[in-house]
Amino acid sequence: MTLLELRGVDVAYGDLPALRGVSMAIEEGEILTVVGANGAGKTTMLRTISGLHRARAGEIVLDGRRIDRLPSHDVVADGVVQVPEGRKIFPTLSVRENLELGSYSRRARPHREESLARVFQLFPILSERARQAAGTMSGGQQQMLAIGRALMARPRLLMLDEPSLGLAPMVVQEIFRTIAAINRAGTTVLLVEQNTRQALGLARRGYVLENGRVVLEGSGPDLLGNEHVKRAYLGM
Repeated sequence: MTLLELRGVDVAYGDLPALRGVSMAIEEGEILTVVGANGAGKTTMLRTISGLHRARAGEIVLDGRRIDRLPSHDVVADGVVQVPEGRKIFPTLSVRENLELGSYSRRARPHREESLARVFQLFPILSERARQAAGTMSGGQQQMLAIGRALMARPRLLMLDEPSLGLAPMVVQEIFRTIAAINRAGTTVLLVEQNTRQALGLARRGYVLENGRVVLEGSGPDLLGNEHVKRAYLGM
């Protein structure tokens, strides 16, 4: 069953097109990945779904209802939650305070303690450092915090923008294992990632975005075996 669908979405910054007729569907319960080079439009796509940018054409539909004209806080309240590139935590607040801010919506607030327990189970280091200022943690721990904060909103669709960016390989492996665990627990995942091999290895399906357009789509294994993907993104 389709959870979220983009139908012919165009986005521009002034006269500069960023997305051109982008159409894709995210099925409930899957991990879907979108790969592409810097400037391909991946972050713009996520920010448009989140309500931070407005599409100048097309529709974004969640469970059969358009959300492309909703303010971003209503998109979150509907269960679509983004982990931004660069983490964007609140560095002077404690780990626990950052997490609690993730459950501000009316939908999530009654379940705050239950959600907090789930996050601490996924990321025990966050429990150990609950009183620590978030900005004093390592990059990998801050990424865990950013994911944990998003989970506090009780997402139906968790959107991750470059979660491996700037992290050591061992930390990247841990982050990807956690994304898989989050998905197994029932959360649909939309993963935007430059680490093409890791992302397509994790995802059931994927899209390739180039210059604001979808140029390829298919299963993760099929895209990993595609000659264009091999040459352009895998260095083969």
